[in-house]
Amino acid sequence: MTLSRFPAGLLLFFTFFIYNGYPAGALEFFYTYKTGDRYRIVSTVHQDIYANRQLSYKAEFVNRITMEITGVSGNTAHHSATFQSAEKTITVNNTGGTTAGTTGGKNTQTNPFLWSRDYQSEFDQDKFGRMTIDAQYYMPMVQNVPVFPESAVSGTPKDLGIGETWTATGTEVHDFRDSYGIEQPYRIPFTANYTYLGNRTWKGKTFPAFSVSYRIFLEPPPVQGKVFPRRILGASDQIVYWDTDHGQAAAYEEFFRTIIDLSDGQTWEYRGRAEAEVVEAPPMNKEEMAKDIAGGIKDISDASVRVSDEGVVISLENIQFAPDSAILMPSERPKLDKIAEILMKYPDRDILVGGHTALAGTEAGRRQLSLTRAQAVADYFIGKNVRTPGRVVVRGYGADKPVADNKTGEGMKKNRRVEITILEN
Repeated sequence: MTLSRFPAGLLLFFTFFIYNGYPAGALEFFYTYKTGDRYRIVSTVHQDIYANRQLSYKAEFVNRITMEITGVSGNTAHHSATFQSAEKTITVNNTGGTTAGTTGGKNTQTNPFLWSRDYQSEFDQDKFGRMTIDAQYYMPMVQNVPVFPESAVSGTPKDLGIGETWTATGTEVHDFRDSYGIEQPYRIPFTANYTYLGNRTWKGKTFPAFSVSYRIFLEPPPVQGKVFPRRILGASDQIVYWDTDHGQAAAYEEFFRTIIDLSDGQTWEYRGRAEAEVVEAPPMNKEEMAKDIAGGIKDISDASVRVSDEGVVISLENIQFAPDSAILMPSERPKLDKIAEILMKYPDRDILVGGHTALAGTEAGRRQLSLTRAQAVADYFIGKNVRTPGRVVVRGYGADKPVADNKTGEGMKKNRRVEITILEN
């Protein structure tokens, strides 16, 4: 089991500016909103996982978050959000070292990330950061952080001097569906302690910054018929870099630790660090990009391009592998070389490689085959230096997304495909 940390209320304004510094004196912190604003955040998480106090494995996550403000009422904005997580694991030997950094017999230094889970969420947030969110939503994982203080005059932000502190309540939300089959999110309240730090530098740019520190403790009630957490302890220490011009965070970094004692006597511990920031790529002109790509793939048989919510999708139907395997046939290499040339034209964009199968065999078998075939294509692009491994996500859909009728041979041929999505990031 792994825990992927998503940013704590990190809503990033998707525009680019040169930051030459901010006043070093007292400052007001507050959010500003405008209907139609869209935000894109990418966070990375590096995590060590301990089972019964022994290092079991390491994990890396790339979390992509898209948010849109769909309405503003007074000082409160309604947010619609998608959270996507992709994971890479690294096994370790019994002395605590890595076993040559391998996963599934492959070198993790050249492995792409494997898709983990998508989350949808909607919530309201006021100018001070206070959220109103339905209990059904798992994300953001850390809610009501940051929350800023009000002045003595209700509804107005407080001037904060360097070194000044404040506190506010927040909530951590944990998803135990995959690990223990527990459907309802675990919501853990805490009190966060804040300190205004003055100007700090993040990757060569200067921002006013504040620290956030909190601890969690929960002894949840038992869950009948399941292994369940008996006790959850945690700690988080963050620095948030703030863009005062646009009333949003610019970046954050965090060190965290979570310990879960289970009803079967096991203890799992997660130690790691996370960071998040705006993606430095201009918004995509998807229609223009798709038109350009269509010209580049016109000589590739069974290839097409379309626009999706995630980006621009290049579909390769009936891509050929050795029977019931993920070994690419030599005849497919010229196709992939052409696609590689196209991808190199958009170097700032990460890519998602998705595998699809026809409706044959078992669901588990289809999903695994589609995943390994997508991974073979991703490995081919990585080997051609089209992208570094950390900028490629792989997902196996099985037969969940057919584009044709599986009752005919021609339809099954179309459904056996690999799709490469140039992501909006």
